Amino acid sequence: MGKKRSGGGLTGSQQAAKFLGVSVLSGVVLAGMAIPAAGALGLAAKGTVEGFDEIPANLKTPPLSQRTTILDSEGGLIATVYSRDRQVVPLTAISPYMQKAIVAIEDSRFYEHGAVDLKGILRAVNRNAQEGGAAQGASTLTQQYVKNVFVEEAGDDETKVREAQEKSLGRKIRELKYSIQVEEELGKKKILENYLNITYFGQQAYGIESAAQRYFSKPAKDLTLEESALLAGVVQSPSRYDPVNDAQEAMKRRNVVLQRMADVKDVSQAEADAAKAKPVTLKVTKPKNGCITAVKGAGFFCDYVRNSFLTDTVFGKTREERAKVWNQGGLTVRTTLDPQSQDAANESIKDHVYQEDSVATAVTMVQPGTGRVLAMGQSKPYGFGKNETQINYSVDKRMGGSNFGFQVGSTFKPFIAAAALERGTPPTQVYGSPNKMDYPSGIPRCDGSQYVNVPKNGKLETAKNETEDEIGPYALRTAMEKSINTYFVEMIGEIGLCPVTEMTQKLGVVPADGSKLPEGPSIALGSAELSPLTMANAYATFANRGIYCTPVAIESITDAHGKALAVPKSKCDRAMSENTADTINTLLRGVVDSGTGERAGLSDRDNAGKTGTTDGRYNAWFVGYTPNISGAVWVGSGGTRKISMEDIVIGGKSYDKVFGGGLPGPIWKDAVTGALSGREAPNFATISIPEPVVPGGGNNGGRPTTTPVKPGKPGKPGGDGKPGGRPGGTTAAGATGGTTGGATPGNPFPGITVEPGLIGGRDTQ
Repeated sequence: MGKKRSGGGLTGSQQAAKFLGVSVLSGVVLAGMAIPAAGALGLAAKGTVEGFDEIPANLKTPPLSQRTTILDSEGGLIATVYSRDRQVVPLTAISPYMQKAIVAIEDSRFYEHGAVDLKGILRAVNRNAQEGGAAQGASTLTQQYVKNVFVEEAGDDETKVREAQEKSLGRKIRELKYSIQVEEELGKKKILENYLNITYFGQQAYGIESAAQRYFSKPAKDLTLEESALLAGVVQSPSRYDPVNDAQEAMKRRNVVLQRMADVKDVSQAEADAAKAKPVTLKVTKPKNGCITAVKGAGFFCDYVRNSFLTDTVFGKTREERAKVWNQGGLTVRTTLDPQSQDAANESIKDHVYQEDSVATAVTMVQPGTGRVLAMGQSKPYGFGKNETQINYSVDKRMGGSNFGFQVGSTFKPFIAAAALERGTPPTQVYGSPNKMDYPSGIPRCDGSQYVNVPKNGKLETAKNETEDEIGPYALRTAMEKSINTYFVEMIGEIGLCPVTEMTQKLGVVPADGSKLPEGPSIALGSAELSPLTMANAYATFANRGIYCTPVAIESITDAHGKALAVPKSKCDRAMSENTADTINTLLRGVVDSGTGERAGLSDRDNAGKTGTTDGRYNAWFVGYTPNISGAVWVGSGGTRKISMEDIVIGGKSYDKVFGGGLPGPIWKDAVTGALSGREAPNFATISIPEPVVPGGGNNGGRPTTTPVKPGKPGKPGGDGKPGGRPGGTTAAGATGGTTGGATPGNPFPGITVEPGLIGGRDTQ
């Protein structure tokens, strides 16, 4: 009499035996077309064939998750990323030894039975009934494939994975029905191919191609007899038979497989014995997953690409949809990263700021006219160890950057100048520019309200210049070169805050935390906290003669089948007139020619830029550009602790005080020099800006009265797509010498404004 469970009733093995008995008595063929159901199957209370028939017969096979490959603009590998390391290959790309080994050990009658192996089930039931447990299974390769489909569909949901693997009769019956469908639709060879591509081989390797690469550093088609037997043996228990961690146990299992292959005549006994005598010899390739494995110091750019995918609706309406596509993988993502520019950025960073320094630097370069991100690097590498970080200092918070970004100091001043020029302020404008002054009150904002300088602790907020001898009046050109704070505070006081806000919106200048720019005169001193990518891309608008292009990092994507996917395109819109952009270019050329950014100036090509240093010297910047590349360099405290860059050693060099032109400027110069080495050197379109004789003398610097006009070179936006390409037509309209911006021969001082009673201030050069 059969054994009964302590609570009464038949054991699982006895239930299965009863089920088989009912099946046989009913004259129903288990191996092919239909399977009757008894109540003990756990399908439903009906206990009828109809209960089995109610199971949906269309198994939806999800596409297998695979690795995604991220490439630079020239097709070089940056990194591979995946949720599951898998490379799907056809059966023809899998060693015949491997095909025979997996069949021999997992389902030696695979080519003889249907979806269900009746003999195998009877054998397993008989043995299990004798031993009172589940000593032997009876799943065919087809059934195992179906189970793996359920596991694959469950993804990383642990609950669904457990449900897909639960040892219940209900799940077993569901597998049986789907197996019948799969056998009818796919055939034996396709089932074997799918099985070898879906199954897990341990060591993070899914599918036989990744397993062959992981354990033997070779493709699956080149696996030998003993290698194939080893991998086939791993499948039953990837942890127990892991050859990396337990070679002896793996070898025992391998030899079992080899003997089984000999028993079923897949190989001769002599071949099996010869293979058994060989030791387990591995050539392991460590898993390389994620942006931490990126080459060329491009881990942060790799992360930016991933975040670009996950945040752009081109790839799906919701983040969940986009994440599903990304995690599914199998993509080949060609990016905009220029290898030469990236190498140049890395070298410059290493030469000027060390990984172990108390402060950090970030360098980002983009192409004017296209928005293509060409390089992105920083001194603290991508990682989890000491002096490493996963925070991308170059980008906004939502793209993996710091919580707030970094105060930009005087690099904000060109935006104010552009806003003023757009509303008619002449480039010869003069302000009194005292050494110190109170912020003016009553400055209009966009919402109709006004900024009012309210006393704090009994004192009005003030601005001051960097040194005590910086006393106006100043004209715009000299004020930009010397980074005169009070000049730009007065400029905001005259034009209002709204034109500045509107200009920054057109230039994509948004705080790194996603908030709105503060509408107060302190923005003239760079109180806004922005990211290097934002700054580099905004300055690219000046190089592109007033047309702003949104940044892009993805050039093209193909899926696992080679089908091209839609990718986001840069959107380009005019942010300012050509004349305004050309005027800014002329002004910022002066900064690198003889102003605060002189140490950043390039000798072999047109270039322009602006320095920035914040209060307390917690942040220092240089943002500069040529007609065909724009780059931002930030140096400062990347962590929560602010570090004042005074009496400090950075990159092995001592600094009394770090200025934007003193450290970020040379970093920019070396990076851009390397990025553009061997590439064309187009010129800016510039204008003539007379330098008026300022009433009262001041400390205006004795500038020449005109600026030579350099002829531009025609060309399409972006040129040949390389960073050396031209950003567009570069001939300034009306740039014919003489005066511009409203100046006339009869009025040598157009727009001069000297305000009485000027006082107070602070520095952000």
